[in-house]
Amino acid sequence: MSGTGAAAPPVQVLVVEDDPVTADAHALYVSRVPGFAVAGVAHSRAEALRVLERTPVDLILLDLYLPDGHGLALLRSLRAAGRTTDVFAVTSARDLTVIREGVSLGVVQHVLKPFTFPTLRERLRRYAEFRSTTATSDGEAGSQAEVDRALSGLRAAPGSAALPKGLSEATLEAVTRALREAGDAGLSAGAAAEALGVNRITARRYLEHLVEDGRADRKPQYGHVGRPELCYRWRG
Repeated sequence: MSGTGAAAPPVQVLVVEDDPVTADAHALYVSRVPGFAVAGVAHSRAEALRVLERTPVDLILLDLYLPDGHGLALLRSLRAAGRTTDVFAVTSARDLTVIREGVSLGVVQHVLKPFTFPTLRERLRRYAEFRSTTATSDGEAGSQAEVDRALSGLRAAPGSAALPKGLSEATLEAVTRALREAGDAGLSAGAAAEALGVNRITARRYLEHLVEDGRADRKPQYGHVGRPELCYRWRG
């Protein structure tokens, strides 16, 4: 029974993103998804190629706008070299022509920036299901339904990574950005509300969601008259 139940090795992910802060955030997101590990971080096309030459990679989170060339140019060179590494295009680009070209080059997911951790987590989870479904012993589908099930793993259903009722992706992104920019000083719900133009209760809901999601910490802040105020800090 040796080897029975052994966990599969983690999916090795290369993060390619020119902005260092964003790259660190995406790498942190990947590291928090069970079954995935960060193989490396690259800030340019040339750096990505160097990493790929020396490091086994299963999946690339590829920014399309790099300082030394378009991300799809990198992908074309990989395909020309016979590399079949899967790719998530992570970009603010909404040009359907670019999206169509990415699909033709084998991009398995397009994730629009800015995005939250739950969004990427859901897509990585579905990608892992796809890998598991297609890693059968004989590598052959028995029916059309089986093919459809395998491909459906790559298509996130609308709302599949939905936030709790009453929360929006846009506001959560704004709260996340404000909390990260606050650094070690952190933010209270009141400070976050003032910065974002929302009420204190709303700000607290978003901050608590980040805590529950493992992306922020909270602790009492003393030194004021009355009850201590909770201070939230980004967990970097």
